[in-house]
Amino acid sequence: MCIRDSYKVDYSNFETYFNGDWIPYREVMINPEDRGFTLADVVFDIGRTFNGKPFALDHHIDRMYRSLQYVRIDPGMTSEDMTSICEEAVQRNHKYLEEAGDFTIHPWVTRGVGAVNDSIPTVCISIKPVNFAAFANAYVDGVKAVIAKTRSYSTDMMDPKVKHHNRMNFVLAELEAKDVDPKALPVLMDGNGNLTEGSGYNVFLVKDGVLKTPKGTSILWGVSRRTVMEVANNIGIQVVEEDLQPYDIYTADEVFFTRTSPRITPVNSIDNRLIGDGKPGPMTKQLLAAHSERVGVDIVDQALHHTGLKS
Repeated sequence: MCIRDSYKVDYSNFETYFNGDWIPYREVMINPEDRGFTLADVVFDIGRTFNGKPFALDHHIDRMYRSLQYVRIDPGMTSEDMTSICEEAVQRNHKYLEEAGDFTIHPWVTRGVGAVNDSIPTVCISIKPVNFAAFANAYVDGVKAVIAKTRSYSTDMMDPKVKHHNRMNFVLAELEAKDVDPKALPVLMDGNGNLTEGSGYNVFLVKDGVLKTPKGTSILWGVSRRTVMEVANNIGIQVVEEDLQPYDIYTADEVFFTRTSPRITPVNSIDNRLIGDGKPGPMTKQLLAAHSERVGVDIVDQALHHTGLKS
């Protein structure tokens, strides 16, 4: 069985940690009664490598273990063990690095099969190629975005700082965006009409030289978000966390999203309203350059080169 999806690299033979064993990805089989499958009772995270070396893996694993603690799943290993296995997974698949370009790291833990208080967790750590084709063109032209009617989960229901798979609201928001444009991405709001996040990414805007992002109250605390804020502070860009409404994003000079694989995704329009001149803005480019320097890889050049958009 060949597994490619939208990736250009077959990762079916990538070595994967699954419940204590190392097996090819294609052989990972989930019990249909697993609570992760039936109830989305699962915590996960996604990291990535640069030049084959994990970046900020400690932050990803720390966040994952905070989520596990919150939902009361015991993975049966320490965070240090989880980190070591993630690092081993990268090394075991190093032979695929040249073809893949770089890797994403996917640890996840379900509560397993059985009652909520009487089950053995399912633990998996998989490695995949970075899907450069999914975002490379955004560095050139930006992406379209849509403010969805579907709202973020209320903090009374589920703390958004938990990274879990119970994400039907994200699915519905994505469908709303695709109704407007097949390639558009959604931006969600909370119950008070404040912008929160996208379906797996954080939101930033630039206005009058100031970098703004929604407060951390109703969003996932993204590792990429944290990195971009650190990079911005290091190069003298003022960063403000505040309540933002659609008005603020409609009238912004620049907008971008932060996410694990692309790091920074420029946005060219919101609800068919052009942002700036419709191209990646100067601060967005400045942050991409500074982020590239931090990780030791030209983030834009790597994606464009690997997808053939740049020779």
